[in-house]
Formats: sequence, structure tokens, C-alpha cells
Amino acid sequence: MESSFRFIHQFLLISQTLLSFPHLLVISACLLLIAVFAYHSFRTTSIYLIDFSCYQPPDFLRSPIANFIEHLNLSGIFDRECLDLQQKILERSGIGDYACVPVTVHEIPPHSSLSAAREETHDILFTVVQDLFSKHKIDPKTIDILVSNCSLFCPSPSITSIIINRFGMRSNVKSFSLSGMGCSAGLLSINLVKDLMKIHGGSLALVLSMEAVSPNGYKGKCKSMLIANTIFRMGGAAMLLSNRDQDKDKAKYKLQHLIRTHLGSDDESYESVMQETDEEGLVGVALSKQLVKVASKALKINVVELGPRVLPYSEQLKYIISFIKRKWGKQKMEKEIYTPNFKKAFEHFCIHAGGRAIIEGVEKHLKLEKEDGEASRSTLYRYGNTSSSSLWYEMQYLEAKGRMKKGDRVWQIGFGSGFKANSAVWKCISEIDSREKNAWSDRIHLYPVCGDASVGEAGDKTEQNSLYK
Repeated sequence: MESSFRFIHQFLLISQTLLSFPHLLVISACLLLIAVFAYHSFRTTSIYLIDFSCYQPPDFLRSPIANFIEHLNLSGIFDRECLDLQQKILERSGIGDYACVPVTVHEIPPHSSLSAAREETHDILFTVVQDLFSKHKIDPKTIDILVSNCSLFCPSPSITSIIINRFGMRSNVKSFSLSGMGCSAGLLSINLVKDLMKIHGGSLALVLSMEAVSPNGYKGKCKSMLIANTIFRMGGAAMLLSNRDQDKDKAKYKLQHLIRTHLGSDDESYESVMQETDEEGLVGVALSKQLVKVASKALKINVVELGPRVLPYSEQLKYIISFIKRKWGKQKMEKEIYTPNFKKAFEHFCIHAGGRAIIEGVEKHLKLEKEDGEASRSTLYRYGNTSSSSLWYEMQYLEAKGRMKKGDRVWQIGFGSGFKANSAVWKCISEIDSREKNAWSDRIHLYPVCGDASVGEAGDKTEQNSLYK
């Protein structure tokens, strides 16, 4: 009590002094305004990932490899050469028998239409959004920012409009629908939210990531377009983000870095993944033979920018010394420049599950072990390539395995047409309960712990071989 009276007394004395000297009062007011402006201009905005939900298709939508191949044969669309090529790709893809496709793709021949794509979008996004809202008791009208990304399905009204209509969101919600941005668009959406939150404080954002499989099957003979038929599967995710201080304690992760690399100015990179028409006028997504090379180039540029922000000084120094030796001829030209040990910066790695070659290419480039890519391989095996949502299935895999601990850092690496390589770094800021229900809960125990010959989903040890051979 005495200290409180002393503070009031001092405050009154200062006020009386300032009133006695008007010019001091003006100067003090100006300094206060400058301090407030500087605080709001230069303070960093913390972005929290409260939670996320991944779509788990019902088991009746499974498309085992044998069934998939039989379906291709029965459809009567492809000649023998095209069938053999797709079968060969499927058998080497790293995709297992539990990956799913929409109902209309199970039909013979597959039914691709606007209504089919809408139905698929509704099934996925309505489910994951409702899951998040129910779990955290979120009133849809409290969502301030809504961002969706889906590359090949761009309906009118937009996907965000579909969600606004379904859940009755506010009329002044800031909504954005991204299309044509490839498998890395999920991180682009996060980046957009990050930039918006610099301006709009106290905001709650919902991000939706998916790709529509229904309308995008290729029915021609172009080999580079047939690859996409075999690797894409049904999936999607919803992420709930906030920059509100009151959400810090209940959030799972905090965004630390987000680095974007775009090589669209280079023709080879630009043309590596492209939707186009073949000689017969049929539309498909062509994947170039240079895709892995292009991805490696984009990743290298991305890592050069990310490295100084995350690596300990000891690793950065080793790299600089190696670079100088190579530059000035002190090191044999055939010897590679030192690759920093990124395990000293991250506990976990989530590599876009675009295909086995992509995962292996990133592991090789970053000098990672096979175990570091387990979440990515497991996601590819169970869910296939789900485009921009694959990184979130991988995060849930780590959570379901009980490996994500408070303080852990995870590096998400996404690739997409354009060509783009994007990185997001998250820090786990809460205790993660591995028993919490998610898309992996029903059979996470069947997936391999690194180096462990666990039982596969078929009831034998074949799954371990499928993931790592």
C-alpha cells in the first residue's frame, strides 16, 4: 500500500512539472507517439497453428494396386502400351493398397464431371472443417481470414464461397481461393495468411488444402501425362491459425520461418509440370523427365536462403570454409562442398510425398538417413500423393507415433509447378498427446518405427519392404 502511494505521489510531481513547462509536455507527447509507432511497426507478429485436421477416406474408397490395374484394363480407354506403362509406374510408386480415390473414379469408365468434382470437394473439406470447429468449439463467424488452395479444380462460386455458404461465415470474412499453384500451394496459403496477419491483428484464419482427383484423369496416350494418373489420390487438410495472444497456450505450433523459391523464369523449370493438351486435344498434366533435377535445383536455392536462419554457427562455418577451399582451388574440384548437418537444426523432416524419387532426391541432397523420410514414405504408401495436403498427413504421422515433443522443430518441404520449392519451419510449443484421434489413429501401429521390421497392413512384413526398397 505504501509503495502505491509513493508511485502516485511521484506521478503527480512529474505531471505538475510538465504542466509548469508546456514545451516539455509537447516533447514528451511526441516521444510517446514515436515509441508507440515504433512498437507497432517493428514488433514481430507471432503466427500460431492451433490445430489441423486431415481427411481420412472411408475404407470402401480404397483402391488396391491390383484393383487399380484391373480397373485400367476394364475401362477400355488405353492400349496395351499405355496399360503396361501405368502398371510399371504403379508397382514402383511406393503407394500401397490403402490409398483411396473418389467414388466416381471407381466407376467403369471413370466419371469425370463438374458435379463429381464438387461432390469430392464437399466430402473432403466439409469433413475436415467440421472436425476442427467441433473439436475446438469454434463459431464459424469468428473466422476472420479464409484461404483455400486447389490447383486444377477452380469452380464458380469459388471453394472459399462454398465453405462460407456451408458454415454461415460473416459477410466481411477475408477470403482467397488459390488455383494453379501446384503441390506446394499449402505453404503458399500459410504465407498469405502470415502476410495478412501483419496487418490484421487479433485474427483467426482457416486454411484449406486439397486437390480434386475426379475431373483430372488423363485418357490419352502421351507417356508424360500418364504418370499423373497413377500417383494422385484423394485427400485434404484444414489448418486453424491465429495471431491472438490468448491462443498461444492452446496452440500446437508456432511458425518460425517460411521461405519461398520460384524458378518460373527458367524454361526447363517452368515446363517441368504443366497442364496441357496432347495431339488428340485431350487435357492432362505432363511431368517432365527433368522433374527431379529441377526440384533439386529449386531446393538448393531454397536451402541457401533458409540455412543461415536455422543452422548453428558451427555448421555455417564448416560450409563457408569448404566453399572458400573449393573456390580457391585448395580442395579437389570433384569433392563436394560440405553439406551442413540439418539434424542439428531440426528434429523432424516432412518432405512432400510426391513420389519415391522426390523423397529419395531430397534425402540425397540434404544427406539425410532413410529414417528421416519415414513420415513421407508412410504418407505416400498409405495415402498416395495428396498434393498440397501431404505435408499435414506427415505431421499427423509424427504426432500419432508420439515423436513430436514440446520444443521440437519440424521442417516442411513442398514442391509444386511453376517450378516452386517452399519451406516452412514450425516449433512445437505444447505437449502432443499421441492418443489424440487423427487420420492415422486407426492403424498407426502397423507402420514401421525407423529400422524396425513392423507388421504391414496386409498382416505380414511386406510393408517395411514396400516403404524402403
